[in-house]
Amino acid sequence: MRTEARPAEPRSTPTSPAGSAGRGALWLGVGFLAVLTLIGVALWSPSPELPTRAQDGLTLALSVLIESLPFVVLGVILSIVVQVWVPPGVIERWMPRNPWGRRAVLSLLGMLIPVCECGNVPFARGLMMRGFSVAETLTFLVAAPIVNPIVIITTHQAFGFDDGILVARLLGGYLIANVIGWLYSRHPDQDALVTDRFRDACLAEQGVTGDRGRRSLAQFVVELRAVMPALIIGSAVAGAVQVVVPRDVLLSIGSNPALSIAAMILLAMIVSICSNVDSFFALSFASTFTPGAIVAFLLVGPLVDVKMLALLRTTFRTRVLGVLVVAVVLAAAAIGGVVNLLA
Repeated sequence: MRTEARPAEPRSTPTSPAGSAGRGALWLGVGFLAVLTLIGVALWSPSPELPTRAQDGLTLALSVLIESLPFVVLGVILSIVVQVWVPPGVIERWMPRNPWGRRAVLSLLGMLIPVCECGNVPFARGLMMRGFSVAETLTFLVAAPIVNPIVIITTHQAFGFDDGILVARLLGGYLIANVIGWLYSRHPDQDALVTDRFRDACLAEQGVTGDRGRRSLAQFVVELRAVMPALIIGSAVAGAVQVVVPRDVLLSIGSNPALSIAAMILLAMIVSICSNVDSFFALSFASTFTPGAIVAFLLVGPLVDVKMLALLRTTFRTRVLGVLVVAVVLAAAAIGGVVNLLA
């Protein structure tokens, strides 16, 4: 990772494999416990359709996992291409030296990468291993799921240019990405924004040479081991939460300009639908919810849903994710409010 020049400071001792494995097992245990708790609530709550609700939760979890897995694998492959096969300096040569210009270009890089938000996480990890800063990578990571060419096409197919939903999604996503990139560029220690495990992986990758085929295979295994547990847990939690949270409550407030935005933001964080197809899901709510609420859903879902947060936690610290959620939700709510005023 590239960081700003600053006085030398003591480096933390690299995390031992035993310690990393222990923490990984702990988080897996916590995730499974959360899933079992949510399923237990669904099973023992007073309802005549308990088995059906449990089956629905399992089906939803599997659908999220199956939908996301191909894009994760594609993202890992693209990450390996960036780390191992692209010669040093090729990408950097095309980047402006000005920090704002550099982040602006990176936030448009997603137009060349037809993967959803899940696949962008391993690709972003590859960018940081190559030397890009955390702020620059976050700019790409936030913008890419929205400026993705497939997302643009599917959003147009679902809504066309009605009520400015497509334009608001594209401009809103680009704006949010660059604001978040600028915000984290102000942080004095970029290394402090990522987990110890990922920082150690970056240090281990520096200066590595040798057979590219073997390096690619080794990196493929490393990246899958990093993101797959989070993807499975995130998918399971998303499916379980959808069973517990009553949708009729969300639908009952759809006509209120302010509450409809809040309801769709909450729904976006729960359902964890791939950004390549979330427009068609949102289209089913278009007759009930305001245009601003639809825009808020389309902005929040690809960036900070349950599944995405689980994947981001493999790389970024919890405090970073907390700030990211607050910034995205507030920005999406503001943009949705503007759309409601103009629609």
